Amino acid sequence: MSEFRVQDKGPQRVLLSGVFGPFGVDDAYGRKENLMELFHNQVTKAQEMGSWRFQQRSFGLYFLAANIKADVTVLDFPSRKRFMEELKKGYDVVGISFITPNFVKAKEMTGLTRQISPESTIVIGGHGAAIDGVEHLLDCDHVVKGEGIRWLRSFLGEDPDAPFVHPTLSISERQAAFGAPFPGVGANLLVPGVGCVNGCKFCSTTHFFGRKYTAYLPTGKELFETARRIADERGIDEFSVMDENFLKDRQRAQDLLAEMERHGRYFTFHIFSSAEAIMAFGVDNMVRLGVTFVWIGFEASSSKGNFEKNEGIDPKGLTQELRDRGIIVLASGILCQEHHTQENIQTDIDFLVGLEADLVQFMLLTPLPVTALYRDHERRGLLRQDLPFEEWHGQKYLAYHHPEFPDNTAEKFLIAAFRQDYEVNSSSMYRVAENVFRGYGHLAALPGRDACLEARMEQFRRRTLEYATILPLVARYPVNETERQRATALDRQISELFGRPTVRERLRRIAIHVLALRWKLRCRLLGDRIQPSTIVTRYGPGAKKSATIWSRMVPSPKAIGALASYLPRPFRAYCVNLGTSANK
Repeated sequence: MSEFRVQDKGPQRVLLSGVFGPFGVDDAYGRKENLMELFHNQVTKAQEMGSWRFQQRSFGLYFLAANIKADVTVLDFPSRKRFMEELKKGYDVVGISFITPNFVKAKEMTGLTRQISPESTIVIGGHGAAIDGVEHLLDCDHVVKGEGIRWLRSFLGEDPDAPFVHPTLSISERQAAFGAPFPGVGANLLVPGVGCVNGCKFCSTTHFFGRKYTAYLPTGKELFETARRIADERGIDEFSVMDENFLKDRQRAQDLLAEMERHGRYFTFHIFSSAEAIMAFGVDNMVRLGVTFVWIGFEASSSKGNFEKNEGIDPKGLTQELRDRGIIVLASGILCQEHHTQENIQTDIDFLVGLEADLVQFMLLTPLPVTALYRDHERRGLLRQDLPFEEWHGQKYLAYHHPEFPDNTAEKFLIAAFRQDYEVNSSSMYRVAENVFRGYGHLAALPGRDACLEARMEQFRRRTLEYATILPLVARYPVNETERQRATALDRQISELFGRPTVRERLRRIAIHVLALRWKLRCRLLGDRIQPSTIVTRYGPGAKKSATIWSRMVPSPKAIGALASYLPRPFRAYCVNLGTSANK
């Protein structure tokens, strides 16, 4: 392991990079199941054209860059060639972040760094750094496990306790369904802290951060001030909160609500939260707080496959209570747990489908390095030493020996589960549209609404009208006749309450039908894989923080612009704006 030497001339030059593409393909470095798309990979993957499509940046790299004084370049989603070109510029430090399934890519990148920039100090991090003996498996100088900002500051000779800087970022790049961009420019990213104290045995997050929570924004006031700054910079009051269990700190959430009410600034939030934390905080308080989306780990129906966080909880009742108030629910479950057999696993699939959540994540039980589950399976000799890390993504093979699910039989149940949820509950796009409409109705029926609830009701009204424009596409490309009837009826109900679509809304419906046809043709000819854009962001003392994007995604701004030229004049600017927003 080499020692880092602080230069006497100017700030250090640091390159922080994610792994290279292409992603979601079978090649020497990866597998087709390991998509760079969270929802299309493990939530809406069976929902055909209606699957939610978006990519998310390697957020940790931007937080590191924003919190050090060095001259930093963040390289996100590079090609192998693009990474090599950047190395030729000569960096003092090269940091590479990766997850376990991308181990081979990280190994290639450390090797390339040694060849092209031998003077660079190589630092690896991310959840892949938890792999046992990774410092001997990869040609690197330092391994960062856990929270990295303090480590990197100390490493560069800076003050590890300097004030925390939260960067301004969108949560996703080009969110779309049916080939049509979603309205708006995408929610802001908000990271109050990292880690979780619950300690679920399978969870890499809780164990990677030592079963403790490190708060970046420890008070409600700090959360509010950070959110207000970011919202003012991007012009949008919607936030996606990357925090493993946001409502666990109940006092902080209550103080955040109090700050919003005091200032009359009503942000909305997408959050992760355990069921017990939701019950403690209260569903009606979530409505006031502006929670519009919550990801809950229900995991399984029985005590054998469940965890302490779900003791005493009625999952079905909680899900319906949340949805009755317009809060979108993503329920996650784990298949092929140790108690599962090919006979009883359907019980848990039926349970998760029966929750009637807006979205459902199905994952195979995977003993990722650093987790208590991994240690237990290692001790019992259950780990699959024959399975390369590229396959440890939880969407095809089991990474441990399960007598009931040999070879690739686990994948059969996984695919069937996604399909069952789609056919029984219809597409998530339909469910979400129905949900927000229900949320509006709930608040509209409440007497004596205060300013907070009036603001929330107006937010539900706007979101209902936004999602309503997608309903004709849902009806045109349904999974079955039931979904077609559901989407048609919901579209009619919304029109009866809010009036027929305006000229602008009708034009948008025409445009998204054209985009959907284009996407359908593209999928038929080229498949549905989408490669994320390469994003290069420069940070430096006194320099403007800027991002340059090399686009390889569909639909492209050029394509949207071409489409706009054939539309009536009032719609052209709006369509071009969609393309511009997608590239910010």
